[in-house]
This record gives sequence, C-alpha cells and structure tokens, in this order.
Amino acid sequence: MCRLVLLTFVMLGFLCTHAQVPTPDQFLGYPLGAQFTPHYRVLDYFRQVAATAKNVKLEQYGTTYEGRPLMMAIVASPENFSRLEDIRQHSLDLSNARSNSNGQEPVIVWLSYNVHGNEAVSTEAAMQTLYELVNNANAQTQQWLKNTVVIIDPCLNPDGRERYVNFYNATRAVKPNVYAWSREHNEPWPGGRSNHYYFDLNRDWAWQTQKESQQRIAKYNQWMPQLHVDFHEQEIEAPYYFAPAAEPFHDAITPWQREIQVLIGRNNAKYFDQQGWLYFTRERFDLFYPSYGDTYPMYNGAIGMTYEQGGSGRAGVAVLKRDGDTLTLSDRIAHHFTTGMSTIEVASQQAGKIITEYAHYFQAARKTPQGGYKAYVVKANGNTEKLNTLADLLRRNNIEIGYGANTGSASGFNYFTGKTESFTIDKEDLVISAFQPHSNMLRVLFEPVSHLTDSVTYDITAWALPYAYGLTSYALKQPLTPAATTATIRNNTPLSAQKPYAYLAQWNSIRDVKFLSALLQHDIKVRFTEAPFSVAGKDFSAGTLIITRSGNATHGDQFDQFITSQANRFKISLDAVSSGFVDKGTDFGSDKIRFIKKPNVMLLTGDGVSSLGTGEIWHFFEQQLDYPLTVVNARNIGEVSWEQTDVIILPDGSYKLFSEKVATERLKEWINNGGKLIALEGAAVELAGMDWGIKLKKEKEEEQKEDKRKVIPMSNYDALKPYANRERESIRQFVPGAIYKVQLDTTHPLAFGYGPYYYTLKQDAHLYDFIESGGWNVGVLKKDSYLSGFVGADTRAQLKDGLLFGVKEMGSGQLIILADNPLFRSFWENGKLLFSNAVFLVGQ
Repeated sequence: MCRLVLLTFVMLGFLCTHAQVPTPDQFLGYPLGAQFTPHYRVLDYFRQVAATAKNVKLEQYGTTYEGRPLMMAIVASPENFSRLEDIRQHSLDLSNARSNSNGQEPVIVWLSYNVHGNEAVSTEAAMQTLYELVNNANAQTQQWLKNTVVIIDPCLNPDGRERYVNFYNATRAVKPNVYAWSREHNEPWPGGRSNHYYFDLNRDWAWQTQKESQQRIAKYNQWMPQLHVDFHEQEIEAPYYFAPAAEPFHDAITPWQREIQVLIGRNNAKYFDQQGWLYFTRERFDLFYPSYGDTYPMYNGAIGMTYEQGGSGRAGVAVLKRDGDTLTLSDRIAHHFTTGMSTIEVASQQAGKIITEYAHYFQAARKTPQGGYKAYVVKANGNTEKLNTLADLLRRNNIEIGYGANTGSASGFNYFTGKTESFTIDKEDLVISAFQPHSNMLRVLFEPVSHLTDSVTYDITAWALPYAYGLTSYALKQPLTPAATTATIRNNTPLSAQKPYAYLAQWNSIRDVKFLSALLQHDIKVRFTEAPFSVAGKDFSAGTLIITRSGNATHGDQFDQFITSQANRFKISLDAVSSGFVDKGTDFGSDKIRFIKKPNVMLLTGDGVSSLGTGEIWHFFEQQLDYPLTVVNARNIGEVSWEQTDVIILPDGSYKLFSEKVATERLKEWINNGGKLIALEGAAVELAGMDWGIKLKKEKEEEQKEDKRKVIPMSNYDALKPYANRERESIRQFVPGAIYKVQLDTTHPLAFGYGPYYYTLKQDAHLYDFIESGGWNVGVLKKDSYLSGFVGADTRAQLKDGLLFGVKEMGSGQLIILADNPLFRSFWENGKLLFSNAVFLVGQ
C-alpha cells in the first residue's frame, strides 16, 4: 500500500503496485522518508529499474573527485524510446539553428537533483519520480511520456551528499530528535553543501571549473533540453518556492520563457492548494547571474527553474518549526515529487508550443541577435596562453569563435577605457560574431554593463569576461566575421644540439604558473627578473622566467628535452638565448635576477573559516597547479613545524588563534624570521585589528565621530524610515559583486605580468589605509574606479582612495594583504596570476 504522503497526488489516479518494477520502498526495505539513502543504494535502485523496465536508459556520464559515479536515467514512451538518438539529434539541431520545428517532437525535460549535498531530500524524491514514470499502471504518466522525454540526474553532487548523509546517519537518535539545536541538526565544518573541493556547484554552470560540472554540462549540451528544473532546499521555516522567479530578470530572457514559467507555477500551485501546502513565488530567487542551474538553461533557450523546499541540512528526518509543526523528510519528498510531476504534465500539454518557441529562439539569435553589439574582438597582445584559456571556455559553452578578420582595423567600445575607439585586428586576435545560435549566452557573458531591473539580487551582478580574464577587448556595433576558425599553434622544438645558455618564458598567465610548478616539482632551478630587459631584439618584461643551463647540470642531456616538452604541455612559447649578456637592462647575473626557492605552502582552515574560500585555494594548488599544499586545521597550528614552512595562507574567515597571545606571537616571530603570510578578505580584516601595521580605512563619518571637537548634527526625522522599505535601505551598504579598476604598481613582484590596471570583483566595502612606511601599496582604488555591477549608494561613496593589495615588510618576512579574493569561484581567471605572484615571487 502507498504511504499517506504519496496520496498527495491522488488527483492523478496513481496506482501504487506494479508486477515488475519494484517501488523504492520495496527495493530499499524501508519507506522513503524513514532515513536518508546512501548514494550507492540510490544508484542500485536506478540500475534495478533500468534492468526491469523496457523504456529506461541508464548512462554514467562521469565520476566525482572521490570516484563516485555520476548517472542519468532517460525515460520515454516505448515509441519514443526506440528513436531516442533521433530525438536527441533533432533537439541539438534546433539549438544550432540547423533545423526547423514541426511542433511534433517530444519536449526534453531534464530534472536535476541534489546539486547541494546537504539538501539531500531531492535525491529521495528522484527515486519516487522515476518509479511513477515507468509504472505502467499509472495512466497519467504514460500519457505524458508520449510528448516528453524525461532525463533524471538523481544526484549532481554525490561527494557532498555522502558527507552529509554519513554525518546524519551516524549522529541521529534512534527516534529523530526534533529540536534544531540538537547534534543531529548541526553539521560539523565544512558541511555537506559543496563538492569535494568545497565549491558550490550551483554557481559553476557557465564556468565549469569543477569536474562534476564539466562532465554534466558536456552531456547537457549533447541533449540541449527544452526544460530544466533544479531541485533545492532552503531554511527550515521557509514555505516551498517555485517559479515564476523573482526580479531581476536579465533582459535576454524572452517573453515566452516568462510565460511558460507562469504556466508551470500555476499548475504547481493548483496541486499545493489542494493539499493546503504553503508556497511562494516571484521572491528571492532571481534570474540574472548566468551560472545557475536555472539561468544557464534560460540563456540556452530552455525554461530553467529552481524549486526550493524548506529544510536543508538542518532539517534531518524531522525537525520542530517555530509554529509548532514538525517538518518531516516524508513531507519534503512529497513536495518535490509533486512539483516534478506537475512540471512534466505542463511540458506534455504544451509540447508543441515549447518546441516551436525553442526553435525560434535560436533562429532569431542567429539572424537578429539581441543587444547593441554585433561582434566582439579580444586582443592577443602577446598573451596567447590566456587567450586560449578564454577560447576553451567559450567552446565549452557552445559559442562559435574565430581568429582574425578580413579587415585590418575596426571601431568599438574598449572595455578598459570605457570609450569607443579605433583599433587594429591581428590574425591572433579572437573574433566572435553575434550572428550565431548561441548569441544570447555570448551577450550575457560579454556585455560591459548588465541592466538590472531590480537592485535586490541573489548573487554577483557583474562578470564580463574581458574583465575576468584581463584581456583588452572591444564590443562592436557593426558585424564582423572571423577569417579563420582555428588559431596558429607554435610548438617548441628541442634545442639540445645548440645548447642554449638559457630559456626564457613570459610571465603573464596561469599557464606560465603551471609551467613553473612543473619545473619546480622536477627540481629545475628557475629565476625571474625584477626589471625589464631586451635580448636578440625582443623585449622581456619584469617577471619573465629565466631557466639557465648553469645550475641545472644534474639533469644532463635531458634538460633541453624536458624544458621544451613541459612548455608544449602547457602551450608556453619559449625563447632560447645563447648568452647571459643582454642588449638592454640587467644581465642574468644581476642581483635583480631572483632565484625562486621552491616554497613549502600551508593552508589554514577549520571552524570559522570559509569553506568556499578554502576550497578555491585547495583546488587551485591540487587541480590547476599540481603543486603540493599542506592543509592544516587552525586548531592544530601549535603542531606546525615552522622551520619547514615558507608560506601560510589564510582564507576568508575568522581565526581563534588571533585571540590567543602565544599563537599570535609565534606567528609574528615566524614572519620576522622570513615567513610569508597571505591573508585574504576577512582574514585580512582580522589582521587589521592587530598592531601589525595594516589598518582598515575608516569612513569620514566614523573619523568625525572619533574627533570630539566635531559634532555631527542629526535631524529629528533622520531615523524615520518606513518599515516596508527596510530591504531597500539595507542595500545602501550592499555590494553583491561589482567590478572596479585597480591601479597597480607594476614594479612590485605582486603585480608582475600585469599592465597598469587590474580589474577586481568587489564584494564588500573593505579598504585599507595606504601603508606609509615599511611596505608597498601595490593595488589601490582611486576616485572613479567603478566599472560595472550594483553597488549601494553608501558603499559606492566610500570605495575610493584606499589599498586593496599590499605587502607589509616584517623583519625578513612579508605580510601580504589581498582585500578581494583573486581566486573567486575559480572563474576570475585574471586573479590567478596575482595570487601566484604572492606565493612564488614576492619575497624571493
């Protein structure tokens, strides 16, 4: 018999027995909602259904960092199942504007569950959804499948989910304790939300920095569904949320996409109304930032939606709410199950309309692209490594790119100067035409300023790729067609016969850092120059890597082959010189040529520290640089071997050790003896409260209040503000993510590889006083540094004339302040070199 919770869908006439396919309850041996199901058992159930039902195809599309399978089930009617490949290919053709719709093809509905690991209910609901879709006794679902193909990904984040499920199943009471303050409702650090490297996978759709995202979106882009739902959870007290979404909507979202969201929302509401379940719409979850599980499909022509159930990692199997009701896991399963089935129902009923509009979306994008810009040019400017990294990202997002043009010059908006200018086009430059099927995604990723219909938004409000990559770029109002589809690749050839005196590698991209990491891992001695020089008619900037034969004799005849093979591996262009005597600048024996000591690097983390900030650094070292990193829980800092540690990194967060005199004095002593401490975001704020020579910049009003000679008069009415405007008032100090231009001191190693400006993603109002003595103000905000994104009025007024990136000399060591996070979500590509400079070059 069915449990009471599943009677929520009695209006569909569901029958709950089937002779062949087992129900989840029958297979698992316990009722859904009685406990959390381990990931391997979820997959076992999906395998059993696929082995029993004749209309289910199960595919493994990848693995997680911890080796768990990533699976998807494809369910269709028997007629459609026999031609799944044709349906997939037709959908792909529609998305590439290679085919027109006849309105008769089924709609592809993709249901994604559990992208946040501790929002664990949705995976349970996925099993019930799969069962009802293959249940031949369910007349409703069999009818819907005639017009739909349903793809179910039961768990996008198995590593995070297992972290949560293992915690909960190991700590819960025999009878679930409903009090939210009990142990089973409070996860230990870092919690189960994120993946193995503590990344939020729901913010990684466009950037695809994580293994799970890369594999999933490669598969997604092979199907290009017309409708995608991302199942989530929110705080315990919140009612259920479903579409339509909240403002701001990006103006690239079309009226028909809005219309279908409303239609689906009304259908969801119908079933929730029948059960008396609370819900809300049009609040909180907007459609702006392009890398969510709802916006990414939207910008790719589909209907993307987020569904949010109250509960999340605090809810467990049962939790007592403030209103006296107990929220159970069974309740949460029923709600997600209901919206999933309701969505499939609408997709089936509106199949012809959805397919027709979907095809029109891409046809219109190719013929009449939205927005004021019709082409984009990204200059190589001697940085082909970084340009290639950007090109790879665009290709992964189905954006057509090319190189060069049939004209040598053009005029366009310069992202860096903010002016329309004439410029030359070289054959190495990246040229992207907006006249292509995926021009909407192109526009969203490249537009200099996005139009916000509402300033209260859920995430960052600026992300333009020219700023994120630090590449000089132009947006053109006139069409421009690339001259070539591929770039010319230069391979370095071994020069062992010539025995060059040294190899030179420019230092201006993360690929150069990967190259350096590989050399250091193989005990190759590497130097860099602190001053520009010229040799053999070519100029080399500060930061250039110098790999001399001298000092590397132990590598013998393999030296040249190894250097060139590693350069080819990372697509680095090498120059070989026959002498250390330069034409201009410093010879290779100068004291301005610095030896790079291979640093032993430690990352402090644990309670109070941002797990996201920790993961960005951890992933950067392990997965991008392949460089060893020692991760230490801050509570164990007393066990550290200080003599064997060269660099300590403090991610964003708060650190109890700064309230402990002995630990603080030991850390300061280590720096004075030659150690290097890198403090990011909140960690830098904590250091500013200590007497270490770094101070937060104060607002003028605060300075005045501290000056007893000055009195600030206050009107009797200044405090009278409407309660209804409280949200608007709060955003006056809000900066959810805006782009600012930072002026750099390019003579300091922290800024090597950059031009005079760096473009930072500002997410708070923190600035520091300029260091007056014993240090260096490397990256500063001056007046009129704002470029793009929302900034509250109060915060915008104070973000000027202060330090963002600086180095304080302390004895023989350095304290490096990074007020903003240069590794943010690993997509802010241009910040990776800045962070690498702090680790490898500063203080050498």
